[in-house]
Amino acid sequence: MVTRIEPFPGLAKSLGGVFYLHGEDHFRKEEAVRALIEAHLDPATRDFNLDPLRGTELDAETLASVLATPPLMAEWRVVVVREAEGLAQSKHARDVLLRVAADPPPGLALVLSCTVPQGSRAKFYTDLARRARSLEFKGVTEADVPGWLMSHAREVHGIEVEGDAARSLGAAIGVDLGVLARELEKLTAFVGERRRITVADVEAAGTKLPSQDRWRWFDLVGDHRFGEAADALDVLIGQGETCVGLVIGLATHLLRLGVAVGQGARGLDAMLPPHQRWLSRKLLTQARAWTLGEVDHALVGLRDVDRMIKASPHTGEHFLETWLLDLRVRREAA
Repeated sequence: MVTRIEPFPGLAKSLGGVFYLHGEDHFRKEEAVRALIEAHLDPATRDFNLDPLRGTELDAETLASVLATPPLMAEWRVVVVREAEGLAQSKHARDVLLRVAADPPPGLALVLSCTVPQGSRAKFYTDLARRARSLEFKGVTEADVPGWLMSHAREVHGIEVEGDAARSLGAAIGVDLGVLARELEKLTAFVGERRRITVADVEAAGTKLPSQDRWRWFDLVGDHRFGEAADALDVLIGQGETCVGLVIGLATHLLRLGVAVGQGARGLDAMLPPHQRWLSRKLLTQARAWTLGEVDHALVGLRDVDRMIKASPHTGEHFLETWLLDLRVRREAA
C-alpha cells in the first residue's frame, strides 16, 4: 500500500502520523491527499474511517474529539483537514495540532492541506513543518508547464506528449494544472491506441492554440532565425506578451545556451529545473551553432534593450527588433 504515495517524496516512508501538505499548487496537493487516503484505507471500511473537514469551519473542541476517535474495524483512521490555515487563528487549535504532530495517537493518519497566507511569518507553520511529515507544493511556472504535462501524461495515462504539443497546450491554457489534466484526459481518448499526442492532435481535438507562443519564439532566436523572430514579434505582443517579459525569457534562454556551449550536457542538466530538463536535447542542438562570444554579445545587447525599454515612454518592440537585426547582420557577416 505504501507504494501508492511514492510519487510524493517524503510521504512514503511509513503509514500513519501527521502529514503537512502546503504550498500554492492546489492540484498536486489534492493528488497527494487522495494518494494518502488510498494508501491508508480499505474501500470496504473507508466510509467508517474517513473524516473530511475544513479548517475554516472547524473549532478546536471538535478537532480534538475527531482526532481522539480510534479506527473502526480497520488499522487506520484518516482525518483530512483542508484549508488548515483556518485553524491558525485559535491558540487551542494550534496546540492540539502541534501536540498530535509531536506524538500521533496509534491508528491515526492526519492530513493537513494548507495554503500559508502570503507574507506570513507565524511560528505555527514552521513548527508544524518541523514536527509533521512535511511536503511543499510550489506553484508551477509557465516554463514548468510543458515538462509537467509530459511527465503527468506518462505517469497517469501511459502516453507520450511531444514537446511542441505540450508547449502549445501550456500557451493555450496557462498554469491551471486541473484544467490541463482534464485536457490530457480528453486528448488521451482522442488519440486512442496511438499513445502519442502531437500538435496536430491538440488542434484536431478542438483546443484553440495561439498562432505564436513564447517558447517557439525563443527557439527562433536560438536557431538564428532572427528575421522570422522579428516578424513574429507583433503577433506575440498582440496576444498579450510584454517586451519586458520576453527580454527576461530571452535572457534565460541565452544563458542556458551559454552553459551548453561552455559546459555541455552535464552543466546544462545541473542548471535546468526538474520539469525543464527535457529541453536539454533541443538546447544542445542549438548551442552547436553558437560561440561563447556570440552569446556574450547577445546578452550585453539584451541588457541594453532592457534598460531602454524601462527608460522610454514608448513600447519596447522597436528596441527588440533592432537587437534582432543586429544579431542577424553579425551572423550574416560571419
